[in-house]
Amino acid sequence: MSIKKQITIIKNEIKDRANLIAVSKTRSIQEIEEAYNSGQLKFGENRVQEIVEKHSKLPKDIEWHMIGHLQKNKVKYIAKFIALIHSVDRISLAKEIDKHAKKENRKIDCLIQLKISREESKFGLQINDFKNFYESLKNYDNLNIIGLMGMATFTNDNELVNEEFKMIKTIYDDMVLIDSRFKVLSIGMSDDYDIALENGSNMIRVGSKIFGKRNY
Repeated sequence: MSIKKQITIIKNEIKDRANLIAVSKTRSIQEIEEAYNSGQLKFGENRVQEIVEKHSKLPKDIEWHMIGHLQKNKVKYIAKFIALIHSVDRISLAKEIDKHAKKENRKIDCLIQLKISREESKFGLQINDFKNFYESLKNYDNLNIIGLMGMATFTNDNELVNEEFKMIKTIYDDMVLIDSRFKVLSIGMSDDYDIALENGSNMIRVGSKIFGKRNY
C-alpha cells in the first residue's frame, strides 16, 4: 500500500483527535517527499545528523520534531529550526536548549519525557522526580514546556500498555489545570496508538504504519 494511502487511513482513524507525526528516521528523501506531497507536514527524527541533513534538502514548511534521546552537545545544530523537542528529561539538556534558543532569539517548544515503560532501555524522567524537575525548568525563559511525552512497554499485553498510558494521562490532566501552556500529550506509536487515543493522546508518532517495516 502506498505511503499516501497509509497516511489517509491513519488520518481518517484519528480524525481531529490528534496530530500525526510521521516518524521518518532512516527513511529516504524520496519517501518523505511522497508523504509531504500527500499533505503530511509534521515529521519526527531521532538522530540530529539525519534531521539536519533532511531539513537542508526538503521543503522549509516541514515541521521537524526531535523525538529521540537528545545529547546536549547536539542541541546547537537544531536550535534554529526545530519545531518541538519531545525528549527533555534532564536539567543539563534543558539548560543547553535554553542557551541555544536564546542565541537564536526564539523560544523552543519542548515536552518532558516521562519513563512510563518497564523496559530499562527506554529513556525518560522518573515519575517521582517530575514535580521537582518541572519546577526547576521555570528558570529557563527560552524553554517552553507545552506537555508530556511517553513510550509504553513494547509488548502484546494491551492491559499493561493501557495502564502506562493512563498513568501519564493522569499527570497530564493535573498539569493542564496548573499550567496553561500544557496542550500536548505525545503518546502512541504504530503498534499502540489506538490505545493511546483511547487514553486522550493528542499527538501520535507513527513510522512503520506509514512507511512500512524497516529492514535495518
